[in-house]
Amino acid sequence: MIQVVRQGGDFARDFVQKFRSRSEAAGKKVDATVAAILENVKANGDAAVREYTLKFDGSIPETVEVSHAQMEQLVKECDPAFLSALQKAAKNIEDFHARQKQQSWLQPRADGVMMGQRIRGLHRVGLYVPGGTAAYPSSVLMNAIPAKIAGVEELIMVTPPGKGGKPNPNIMAAALTAGVDRVFLVGGAQAVAALAYGTEAIPKVDKIVGPGNIYVATAKRQLYGTVDIDMVAGPSEILIVADETAKPAYLAADLMSQAEHDRMASAVLLTTSEKIADETVKELYQQIETLSRKDIIEDSLDHFGAVILCSSMDEAVEFANDLAPEHLELCAKNPMEYIGKIDNAGSVFLGNYSPEPLGDYFAGPNHVLPTSGTARFFSPLSVDSFVKKSSFIYYTKEALAPVSDDIMKLAQTEGLTAHANSIKVRK
Repeated sequence: MIQVVRQGGDFARDFVQKFRSRSEAAGKKVDATVAAILENVKANGDAAVREYTLKFDGSIPETVEVSHAQMEQLVKECDPAFLSALQKAAKNIEDFHARQKQQSWLQPRADGVMMGQRIRGLHRVGLYVPGGTAAYPSSVLMNAIPAKIAGVEELIMVTPPGKGGKPNPNIMAAALTAGVDRVFLVGGAQAVAALAYGTEAIPKVDKIVGPGNIYVATAKRQLYGTVDIDMVAGPSEILIVADETAKPAYLAADLMSQAEHDRMASAVLLTTSEKIADETVKELYQQIETLSRKDIIEDSLDHFGAVILCSSMDEAVEFANDLAPEHLELCAKNPMEYIGKIDNAGSVFLGNYSPEPLGDYFAGPNHVLPTSGTARFFSPLSVDSFVKKSSFIYYTKEALAPVSDDIMKLAQTEGLTAHANSIKVRK
């Protein structure tokens, strides 16, 4: 079910390549299908959206937009314990992301110069939320709450219609909790296209965020530049670095918590202890028998899982930085000793009692994270993801005069004489 190997040799290099290749671009057939959908929606608007909704979802809702009154009615169907947990999670997410908000600034100088930066939320953002069996209320919170903190003026959510066109009550509860402004029952690449181009019913947005299947991800990738996107996320992954003090039962449970996402998910354990490695494998075999997604977990661990024995914690940390995982758990006697050495990871979980699902649902940091090694250069979704920045400059005539010759020299050196002339006429 899972390989146990020693670090070094060809395996590590080959595994890193295999790990990253999981997010290679969609095939030509998917690209072509999505491109045709985007062009149709761009040309025909709501008519095209309805056509694809009927084709892919089997029916068209009586009303595409869900009113707040309808949402509030649907929330009454939710489990009260779920609603309570949702509210607590939302509070933690809000508290964490509120610390990320930046302020505009202005710097006047005595010589007649004034410079600054204006920071404001995007005007309108689209949030894609999967429906059906892959309905994740937690993703609504993680995307919508930082957007609202950033000052986004209008947050538009799209989600596929359920059976008979009925929205998912849990998704509606999350939308109300997070402050989503409008909700439309449409999914797939056609929903992404509607957000990017705008239709008669669905407003055009500046940015599209949120997870989806290969068609949704491909649509976002093809539309990047027409609108901004959060990222093209690949399959989920977890890397655990463990010393001899770690608890195998916990390690096995945490590996499978990511492996159950889909067959392309990756779960890797790096440990300095052969005993920990052996006992973790035994725990995998025991615990998997009680889990509902056993077949998916087995496939994931077989193809993209590994237990890798390292000669030292430093070697394990070095390998972790090379892999640059989405989720990184440090299950060690003193995890704080290593946190400063981890340069490449989406989110880091410290100690035996900070499992990855704590971050997925409740603690506060965002669970929209870079995958497939892109944590080397990408960051988690944050308030910064929903703002734009403009700089501004003010010089008086007296402030411009002493620097005019320097500016003209730089412009002339680059052969841009009109730039130089713009300064010259003011001398």
